[in-house]
Amino acid sequence: MKLLFDLHTHTTASGHAYSTLQENIAAAAAVGLKAYGFSDHTDGLPGAPHSLWFDNFKVIPREISGLRILRGAEVNMRDYEGHYDLEDRIAQKLDYLIASLHSFAYQSGTREQNTQTLIKAMESPYIKIIGHPDDDRYPVNTDVLAKAAAQAGVLLELNNSSLRPGCTRINGPVNARQMLLDCMKWGTRVVVNTDSHISYDVGQFAESVRLLEEVDFPQELLANLDLDRLDWITMPRR
Repeated sequence: MKLLFDLHTHTTASGHAYSTLQENIAAAAAVGLKAYGFSDHTDGLPGAPHSLWFDNFKVIPREISGLRILRGAEVNMRDYEGHYDLEDRIAQKLDYLIASLHSFAYQSGTREQNTQTLIKAMESPYIKIIGHPDDDRYPVNTDVLAKAAAQAGVLLELNNSSLRPGCTRINGPVNARQMLLDCMKWGTRVVVNTDSHISYDVGQFAESVRLLEEVDFPQELLANLDLDRLDWITMPRR
């Protein structure tokens, strides 16, 4: 299984990542990716960049080293009403937003509250991916989430970082497996990302590929297998 792009990656701009944008792009090209997206944290996390960082993406070429370059951001959910920490005037200039639950910006609630937070986030036309919905620090009902995502045209993320030993997320492999089964049930589209915080992890999908093969995940629901499926993420939702 050859995955063609990685859209959840972080640069030094996030404040707790260790590679530059150029280093990440070089790594993506070296491992044979066809497209690369960067998605630094927004300002709800300590050390994250000012909105000017996202506002100036016009200077970044759309193709570098044979790679299609996509411009994104990982926004932090702020409350149970689906609000997040990036202005629409910035969001509308980007290719996609990843909506995630992070402790610095969000107080975890019940499983139902956390699930509804992410479902309400899907009401924004700029939210294209729900990031790492696999962490029992912020438990969610992946069956309910997958059904809502399928209806909204939002992709759920299989986060390779969550599957690795030593990850700070709780029960990532178990929850990610259940998420995939629920996505199969509802016909929910999935995108695999590394959530890399250093260039050596860009495009390294081994754990995710093993899990996808283990559950026999349908190829027609997996975004990364075809560059045309980037339209699932970058095209405006209807």
